[in-house]
Amino acid sequence: MDLSSEAIIAFMERHQEWSFWLALVFAAAETTAFLSLLVPSTAILVGVGATVATGAVPFFPIWAGAALGALVGSTFSWWLGWTFGDRILKMWPMRDHPELVGQAEDAFRKWGMGAVFVGHFFGPLRPVIFLFAGMMKMSLPLFLIVNVVAAMAWAYVIPKFGEVGGIIIGWFWNLFGF
Repeated sequence: MDLSSEAIIAFMERHQEWSFWLALVFAAAETTAFLSLLVPSTAILVGVGATVATGAVPFFPIWAGAALGALVGSTFSWWLGWTFGDRILKMWPMRDHPELVGQAEDAFRKWGMGAVFVGHFFGPLRPVIFLFAGMMKMSLPLFLIVNVVAAMAWAYVIPKFGEVGGIIIGWFWNLFGF
């Protein structure tokens, strides 16, 4: 984890009242096309989950903010795909990563709604799968049905993974008397 991620996690520990909003912003960045390539949101949410294990930050605001943020970011990405279609493929970073575009297109054609669900959990697909849902004209109601469930599940699993890791580390820490 880099220094900026550690600073953000420390800020969330000191300012719990902002945890919902910060989780929302980072989850939205993680699920928004293009932006997800620049912001290490998953690492931040896992790190914040580890602080939940210490009792420094409550879990519910992290989960609720991350779920709403993931829903906003992925739905915005769907809208970009719906609105701009194939023109997006000519833009950076899509033009520089045709392998990701190919993977997303194959996954979407093969699994449809399931690809939207998996897209939340599979980092390499995340920047493009929601775009492809829009580009392939997946209806908004259908997209939202699977996306709401996936966003809520992703927002639970990612910080919970950090929390469980934090509990295990704390257990070993206490076991060996560090």
